[in-house]
Amino acid sequence: MKTGLNDGRGGLLAELGGRLDGLSWRPFHTRITLALGIAWLLDAFEVNIIGNVLGLLKNLWKISAFQSSLLVTVWLIGIMIGALFFGYLADRYGRRKLFLVTLALYAGFTLASAAAPGYYSFLVLRFLTAIGVGAEYSAVNSAISELIPARFRGRANASVMNFWPLGAIAAALITGLLINRLPPTLGWRLAFAFGAVIAVFTLWARRVLPESPRWLLKRGRKAEAWAAVEQIAGDRRDFSDAAAVATDTAPGFWTQLGLLVKHHPARLALGCLLDFSEASGYYGIFAFLPLVVLPKVGIAEARVPWFFLVGNLGAVAGGLLAAWALDGLGRKVTVTGFYALAAASMLGMGAATAAGSATGVVWAFVVANFCATGSWISAYPTFSEIFPTDLRSTGIGFSVAFGRIGAAAAPPLLVYLAGAASPAAAFAVLAAFWLIGAAAMIPWCAWGPEARGLGLELLSE
Repeated sequence: MKTGLNDGRGGLLAELGGRLDGLSWRPFHTRITLALGIAWLLDAFEVNIIGNVLGLLKNLWKISAFQSSLLVTVWLIGIMIGALFFGYLADRYGRRKLFLVTLALYAGFTLASAAAPGYYSFLVLRFLTAIGVGAEYSAVNSAISELIPARFRGRANASVMNFWPLGAIAAALITGLLINRLPPTLGWRLAFAFGAVIAVFTLWARRVLPESPRWLLKRGRKAEAWAAVEQIAGDRRDFSDAAAVATDTAPGFWTQLGLLVKHHPARLALGCLLDFSEASGYYGIFAFLPLVVLPKVGIAEARVPWFFLVGNLGAVAGGLLAAWALDGLGRKVTVTGFYALAAASMLGMGAATAAGSATGVVWAFVVANFCATGSWISAYPTFSEIFPTDLRSTGIGFSVAFGRIGAAAAPPLLVYLAGAASPAAAFAVLAAFWLIGAAAMIPWCAWGPEARGLGLELLSE
């Protein structure tokens, strides 16, 4: 099987892509940005809410610190599995089916989590919820890249990612209010149920979204592809979901990975390194702060949700700047600059921690979250758009799965270093994690294409 434009459909794909890229911004584009962005809000809500209630559940269920840490471990394993295998499924069966199925998985299992009778059932349900969340990464990033006109693609994709800090803020507000005002046995359950309610409404909103015309054409479904393009151009909502028979056979999972490694090794390496860098740094600091830094500077457990709420105001600002810069300055400058700034901000966090000032740590975290969020929000659109359409979701999924290795390894490594050496040593390692992403961008800046305003069909050559 050939990839890119040399598959016998290159002319049609270029024509179809040109039609999509030539559209002005329409209400359809706003709807898809909102419908897919809320999924990232929910993902952030889930990641942050477990950190906010972990201490409460530890006391409520009388579990050990090791058992508590398993709740984070199984979450990361679930994300890895969901991203890897559902990424392949999104390339095989389509983006639309997957971003409906994955959201339904999330809604069902997070609601079940709210009703979990005890630790072990909750552990299993968190793993299953994480599979649904991980699956969202591939389908959502592929869909937003393939449906948005080229000149808006960077800021639209980053705008979807910007729902993440909003979800983190919502988790802090909801857990802070519910846990402090309701009995401990009830408050955390209502917090998880809240996420399921939002997911159901989002599932309803997504029902009107189309399949990617680019994906349809790559699967040989020409009539459906052009019908979807004209419906998008006319801003109609009656998108057909009729079954159709593809004219070629979808390759298997290992074949897809083999095609990526053989034909696009530099792109796959960039995606893997950027995601490994941001996942190690981001998950590392968010686990390291409540375990080591906040107790060291005297921030009480009851104030932890509010600490993260203030810190995520910096995340919102960083994400908004990244959204503008991707199309304003270009991918190369934006991604490289944010990763380098994130590395420097980790050293600032280390200095504030060493000084022992709670106020200093709060402000340093606002700056660090500004830089870290700008990094990953600019990275996802950048490595999502560089894969060919027929391999895009698989490439995204593999990159995300590779990144979760760093996310799983970083927290215990940082805690160990803080105890064996000092918190400053741990922050130095965090800075090194972020520098991996900056270093990965150097050869791409020299030899890779600048995707700003460039159609996906040209970019995939």
